[in-house]
Amino acid sequence: MKVRILRSSGKFLLLWVVGILLSVQAFAQSITVKGIVKDETGLGVIGASVQIKGTTNGAITDLDGNFTFQAKKGDIIVISYIGYKTVELPAEEQMNVILKEDTEMLDEVVVIGYGSVKKSDLSGSVVAIEAEEINRGAVTSPQELMQGKVPGLSVTSGDGGPGSGSTIRIRSGASLNASNDPLIVIDGVPVSNDAAPGTPNALATINPNDIATFTVLKDASATAIYGSRASNGVIIITTKKGAEGKIKVTYNSTYSFKDPYKRVNVMDGNEFRETMLSQYAGTDVYSTIESQLNMYPGVSTDWQDEIFQAGLGTDQNIAVSGKAGFMPFRVSFGYNKERGTLKTSDYERYTGAINLSPKFFNDHLSVDINVKGTINNNRFADSGAVGAAVYYDPTKPVYATGNYTEGLNGYNGLYGHTNTIRDNDGNITGYRPDDNAAVNPLSLLYDVNNQGTTKRSLGNIQLDYKIHGFEDLRLNLNLGYDVAKTTGDNYVNPGSYQAVKDTDFPGLGQGGSWSNLRRNHLLDFYANYVHYFEPIKSNVDLMVGYSWQHFYYKDFTQQKSNVATGQYEGISAPAGWTWNESEQRYYRDDSSANPYENYLVSFFGRLNYNLMDRYLLTATLRRDGSSRFSENNRWGMFPSVALAWSIINERFMNNTRNVLSNLKLRLGYGITGQQDIGDYMYLTKYVFSTNNNTMYNGSYLLKPDGYSPDLKWEETHTYNVAVDYGFLNNRINGSLEFYVKKTKDLLNTVSAPAGTNFTNQITANVGEMENKGVEFNINAVPIQTKDFSWTIGYNITWNDSKITKLTANYNPDYEGIVASTVSFGTNTPVARHQVGHAPYTFWLFEQVYDENGKPIQGAIVDRNGNGAIDDGDRYFTGKSPLADVYMGFSSQFQWKNWDLGFNLRASLGNYAFNSQTAEHGTYANYGGLGTLSNHNKEALEQTGGFRYTHSSVESQLTDLYLENASYLKMDNITVGYSFDKFFTEKLSGRISFSVQNVFTITKYSGIDPEIPGVNGVDGNMWPRPRTYTLGLNLNF
Repeated sequence: MKVRILRSSGKFLLLWVVGILLSVQAFAQSITVKGIVKDETGLGVIGASVQIKGTTNGAITDLDGNFTFQAKKGDIIVISYIGYKTVELPAEEQMNVILKEDTEMLDEVVVIGYGSVKKSDLSGSVVAIEAEEINRGAVTSPQELMQGKVPGLSVTSGDGGPGSGSTIRIRSGASLNASNDPLIVIDGVPVSNDAAPGTPNALATINPNDIATFTVLKDASATAIYGSRASNGVIIITTKKGAEGKIKVTYNSTYSFKDPYKRVNVMDGNEFRETMLSQYAGTDVYSTIESQLNMYPGVSTDWQDEIFQAGLGTDQNIAVSGKAGFMPFRVSFGYNKERGTLKTSDYERYTGAINLSPKFFNDHLSVDINVKGTINNNRFADSGAVGAAVYYDPTKPVYATGNYTEGLNGYNGLYGHTNTIRDNDGNITGYRPDDNAAVNPLSLLYDVNNQGTTKRSLGNIQLDYKIHGFEDLRLNLNLGYDVAKTTGDNYVNPGSYQAVKDTDFPGLGQGGSWSNLRRNHLLDFYANYVHYFEPIKSNVDLMVGYSWQHFYYKDFTQQKSNVATGQYEGISAPAGWTWNESEQRYYRDDSSANPYENYLVSFFGRLNYNLMDRYLLTATLRRDGSSRFSENNRWGMFPSVALAWSIINERFMNNTRNVLSNLKLRLGYGITGQQDIGDYMYLTKYVFSTNNNTMYNGSYLLKPDGYSPDLKWEETHTYNVAVDYGFLNNRINGSLEFYVKKTKDLLNTVSAPAGTNFTNQITANVGEMENKGVEFNINAVPIQTKDFSWTIGYNITWNDSKITKLTANYNPDYEGIVASTVSFGTNTPVARHQVGHAPYTFWLFEQVYDENGKPIQGAIVDRNGNGAIDDGDRYFTGKSPLADVYMGFSSQFQWKNWDLGFNLRASLGNYAFNSQTAEHGTYANYGGLGTLSNHNKEALEQTGGFRYTHSSVESQLTDLYLENASYLKMDNITVGYSFDKFFTEKLSGRISFSVQNVFTITKYSGIDPEIPGVNGVDGNMWPRPRTYTLGLNLNF
């Protein structure tokens, strides 16, 4: 018994001793880590991350840089902060950490014209967007990536068509009659805005997944190096390249669903019947309207539902990059397929890209080879079907049995308005389509075959050689090309409504086969000398170069009949057509190719001077010679100069660096040009007449054309003042800029003195315009902890444009240039370019209202008091489609492996002329031609329900239809989850879900306040869909 008790006591004692030892060991391993994190100046770093390596345990430094937390002996502590090199140290009870600035981050290189520069050395207005900053979602066109990201950059989305292009403007453009599109430079090759015909714009064939950076050059000190093409700004696109290290495989895949959720609110069949019978009760046309309404009793067709469909899309991309032996490389392939939201619309794109970037001779010779190829296949749907569907008679069926020849309204199975043909005695002799009636919307889609293929290849080889023994001097040669060929056909189907109405080949129909060729060849050569002179603390970067570029264009459309076989065999043709036996169809005789070309030869240079990292000077000079101008005006000189003062690097700023991390003042001035005006305008030339009285043996004769021998560059002088700022080691950063652009020698059409030319109107340099604005942007990281971060970006631009001159001599009676017209009437203008006003200012009549504020139909203010309503009663409204203010806001949240981001975009002060309301704002819409059109409820609500037929076009051109089209849009919202070591340590990736075109807040009554293009007239528009996208990214 005693032994048993002793044994029990021994076990208890042993357990007690073991417990004590374990506690002592645990106590010995666990320590309280305290310390402070400072920068190299001795100031505490606020918000630095201090955590145990491989875990999420740790702390964030306080306002003085202090931290405290529990760790174990032997743990490795990781200390990190934006802009500083990460430090790893063993855990100690007392830690004093000094973080050193990450010079690679501070010396971030920005691509500029003909070279690159450290971001800290920039003196001009340049914004670079990295790939990780671009918009996420179902993006098929590169310009969508920039929306809302850059102050001063406006990207207006295209319509709802698959792959539709956007309108890009930098600081509102600088021309009235020439192009306002910015110059696009892709991997060192400046491309034409018409580089890929058959696609929306020059960027449409570039795969967004291949883009590494966008660099937007805005002021003249940055753009003048491109001289005569830089007045509208420059966008430099750099594609992804190979890199050192192991071979990596990246696979990106998206699947999208597009919902055409927007509809114009129109009447259904029953409501339309009731409304029309009520409107025309007791009138002479009542029986005609009643007969039309009851032709198909009970039919109520929603034509918008008939033409729209859910759009489906997929985007597949795979890229392989790394280094194979001595050769860094990147190879990518992409496939994009979109079924449009309008039936029959379809878009398909294949892309491939290869980059090779080897180095030779101990890295003295760098070779960069880029080759990109694209095949675009388009099935174009007639966007006019959208407007046709809105207003087509809802009491008519989609399909009709029987053939129109039997009076049964059938055309290839689709319904079409048919008229009865009678002889003088009233006997029926046949049937034919109603020439005055609208076409069945589905016939516009299914009875037209309009498709094309664009093949484009763009590439360059760039050799950069550092002279042996004199490495400060580099020689750079860039040889580039951009070639695109487009072929396509656009024909109506035989037997269709359109074919039966064809006057040349009734029933058979006709169309055209087109081909376009674009060739762009480039040679650039420059020498670059960079040296730091230690005695005077100066860095000199000098570059001089030469450029040669040739653009060749050729357009050809061969008009043809459809193949005349079967029932159409032996059909005759009118004069001017020739039978082609091999194709069994007729060719139009006057179809001819239209080739043209131009050359640009340039000499250029740039000096970047940096004194003590405080005082910066950039000066550029370019001399351009263009074949588009006569010898007297062929050459132009485009200089620029910019000064910058990096105030933050002054000694007297040392005490502010714990808060202020960047402060730079920039001043710039430069002259840029505009030469995108077309070719041969200065030459005397002959063209084919279009007057039927000038035909001989069925062919048109040549006639001399007008010419403008004194044409020269449009020239823009730009002034820029800016301040760059940064706080808390650039955790908060941004800029504030002021700019003024003064353009002279604007092109305008003026009267030619009698007997001096072959035409009464010629193009001449007579106009002037001023453009001024303010830009502000801020980027911040408000929250950053070990698990959670929040990043925001905001930019706002105010812009004011005003035309100051349009004629060579002052003329108070000059009405200005027609800028925008509407579809009703005959080329009816609603906006003009006029002195003292912004471009595209609306020029309208003044609406009269009753005492209740309700518009009175047909009542217009006689402003000139002459007792008649004419153009003298119009006035310039002071409103234009150009926004006074536009802004962008982006926000990104990240919690552990999850991320959530969205992008907002706003436009304020832009106006639109609602042509839909102006044309369809009355119940009295019967034109007396035997067919009916539906009512737009929103248009009727806007006018208060006008009851009478418009007595004149003038009554439809009043300021009643001018609306504020300001808006706030959420372009996209994305949620994603990133993972690593998925099944294997080598596999990582991200899965995401995004929505595009999330919502729009506006007071505008039309379907969308963001009007495609620049003229601000809201006609029939293919609505932009809401897009839902599931994405998968894998990295091997």
